[in-house]
Amino acid sequence: MALSMLFGRLRARKAQLALAVRGTVAATAAFAIASALHLMLPLWAVLTSLIVTQGSVGRSLKATRDYMFGTIGGAIYGGAITVLIPHSGELQLLGMLILAVTPLAFIAALNPSLNAATVTAVIVLLVPTMGHLDPVGSAVDRVFEVAVGAFTGLAVSFLVLPSRAHVQIRSAAGRLMELIAAALTELLAGLSRGRDNDALHRIQDGIGAALVELNATGAEAERERSARLSSGADTGPLLRTILRLRHDVVMIGRASVVPLPSELQARLAGPVAKVSEAIASYLRGCAGSLRAGTHPPPIWPVHVAVNSYAEQVAMVRSERLTRGLPADAAERFFALGFSLDQMRQNLVDLERVVAEWSDAPPRAKKEPAGTEESTDTAGA
Repeated sequence: MALSMLFGRLRARKAQLALAVRGTVAATAAFAIASALHLMLPLWAVLTSLIVTQGSVGRSLKATRDYMFGTIGGAIYGGAITVLIPHSGELQLLGMLILAVTPLAFIAALNPSLNAATVTAVIVLLVPTMGHLDPVGSAVDRVFEVAVGAFTGLAVSFLVLPSRAHVQIRSAAGRLMELIAAALTELLAGLSRGRDNDALHRIQDGIGAALVELNATGAEAERERSARLSSGADTGPLLRTILRLRHDVVMIGRASVVPLPSELQARLAGPVAKVSEAIASYLRGCAGSLRAGTHPPPIWPVHVAVNSYAEQVAMVRSERLTRGLPADAAERFFALGFSLDQMRQNLVDLERVVAEWSDAPPRAKKEPAGTEESTDTAGA
């Protein structure tokens, strides 16, 4: 039983295990290659291989590019200072160190991808002094050491349990859609019972972290596509659609700051609950479809629920039940209807995007009669 639980936990961490295996293989291979080439400091080849071995091929590509550019720039600058400026004592060496670090540290502050330049310049400057070596030879060795480590790590990322960002984005986007569904459910439930602010804050924090992860993974996926290392749907429409859904949740949150007045709750609690259930279920269904590479679930329940809510709002207005609302409450009430209809339109876009990510053959779109999208906005 304990063994099966252990294997279950390991399977749940298979991405992390794969990264650990790639890092081990990269470090071992880099040390073997650096030793075979009789490089001065195989340590830098090993460290570089670990730095560029990332969680996805796209991230490894970026790390390799950044580290190589920074290393070459730092080696040229550090080598030039060492050769062109005479120095003999510790005080002069200190002045050269300041001259080497200050401009490169400033450049790295402006462009963090060049952080390796500062480290490389310091190594090129100090290693020859400590070991009485040729400065130019030290700079060349440093570049070769980093090149061996970088290209070894990149090759391992391609060949050993490779992980594509284009695959990872499915999981990241699915998790974000589930968080949006949870936030929407909590917000709409608050219209009748009040909000659980602690739960809502936890969900909102999760959405923020998931958005950062999704955008980073999307950039890596596009890097892979540009290098023709992966194929599939463009990540742009998916990211933009999910971001719009996130904005819809923010607008719904602003419109549902306080519960509805009791007379409106009695009329709208049922339609609101159906809208919440339909949209949340559709978002979770799309998350599962995106992960599995299947077609999105039918969207007609969302149309039915939002249209039913709009019809009930129209009846409430015709009975003049909104006449006595304070101005701010009336504004929130009508903003809620607009936001729900806007979310419905963005879910239609999500249906199209998830279908583009599907690995299954296209299917004909069929919806039950009477579920066509209303041209009237909810709450109009």
